[in-house]
Amino acid sequence: MDRFTSSPRLMIVSDLDHTMVDHHDPGNLSILRFNALWEAKYRQDSLLVFSTGRSPTLYKQLRREKPMLTPDITIMSVGTEITYGNDMVPDEGWVEILNQKWDKQIVSEETSKFSELTMQSETEQRRHKASFHVKKENAQEVIKTLSERLAKRGLDIKIIYSGGMDLDILPQGAGKGQALAYLHKKLKEKGILPKNTLACGDSGNDAELFTIPDVHGVMVNNAQEELLQWHAENAKNNPKVIHAKERCAAGIIEAIGHFKLGPNISSRDVTDLSDVKLDNFDPAYEVVKFFFFFERWRRAEVENHEVYLANLKSVCSPTGVFVHPSGVQRSLHVCIDKLKDCCGDKKEEQYRVWVDQVFPSQIDSDTWLVKFQKWEQTGAEQQGCLTTVIVSSKGVKPTEGLTWLHVHQTWIEGTTKNSSNDWFF
Repeated sequence: MDRFTSSPRLMIVSDLDHTMVDHHDPGNLSILRFNALWEAKYRQDSLLVFSTGRSPTLYKQLRREKPMLTPDITIMSVGTEITYGNDMVPDEGWVEILNQKWDKQIVSEETSKFSELTMQSETEQRRHKASFHVKKENAQEVIKTLSERLAKRGLDIKIIYSGGMDLDILPQGAGKGQALAYLHKKLKEKGILPKNTLACGDSGNDAELFTIPDVHGVMVNNAQEELLQWHAENAKNNPKVIHAKERCAAGIIEAIGHFKLGPNISSRDVTDLSDVKLDNFDPAYEVVKFFFFFERWRRAEVENHEVYLANLKSVCSPTGVFVHPSGVQRSLHVCIDKLKDCCGDKKEEQYRVWVDQVFPSQIDSDTWLVKFQKWEQTGAEQQGCLTTVIVSSKGVKPTEGLTWLHVHQTWIEGTTKNSSNDWFF
């Protein structure tokens, strides 16, 4: 949040499983559409917040499995943990709030008396969260009795039931909604309260998000019965909360358009990117556009191959250089020629490319430095590069795009390195 000196244009607060991430979409097209839109049009001046019931362990596991962006803020463990940035720095102020009238030992003692409760995995038991499974037919009676017993022992707690089986016990001040309210208050005190906030969810533990004042809300099309029932009973006539026609991340894009919060056309929705006309130079869009083309090229989804390669050469400087992650340098034009060798080489594979944390900075009147992460995924294997690009507008019009002068990539630590001696981007 330190990068903001004024109010962010938009803050999206989204649940992950079955909201941002569609586990029934083997091609991950929905989330990839959102990724392209966010990085091209929102990353620089907006905030992305993931709000998940997952613990840090399961959250990191999901990131290794799915093409997810890096959020500015992560709310985990059903709103009991708030962290910031890549390093996931914890919010100590939030910890102090949750410590009030909370004793994990007492919670353990009382829950052990219920045979209906089955403890979730050890990774899901957190400092301010105890998590169990309970059958739907037993849930209401267990919640009622357990709440009374914990109150008698001096605790101020809340119990959240979601997914028709998951029961979470939290401090009364915790939860996804309270975490969002806390962030709003903190951002307001810093003078950078977002101009608009869009909350996105699919299950019962997301309902609180829609109760925060001045928040737009979207229940994705595949929202569970418990959330739809909550909406019917509590927010049916609230025009700021909609039930999307689209599933998961596509429903989030739909809501951006419905509430007129900003652009809602992803570059992945544009059939021929070479026909897109821009009024102003847009380095972030250029980066997103190129790597989407790169994915389509390797998946054999590009027609008029020679025309595309000619257009690509025309936007690369003849003296431009590509520095491979191995450290070896080659001409950008030579690398483009090498693209012929990989056309369709991923046609039969589950291959995707996306960019993350695209941050352009203008270094003079006609030159931009763009830093980002470039990711490729083939099946279950992810490979990432830290990438720096220098582009120039000198001598060209916005409709012609920017000229690429330099591309430099280094491997992201901990990711799989491609052992082949390729010279593509």
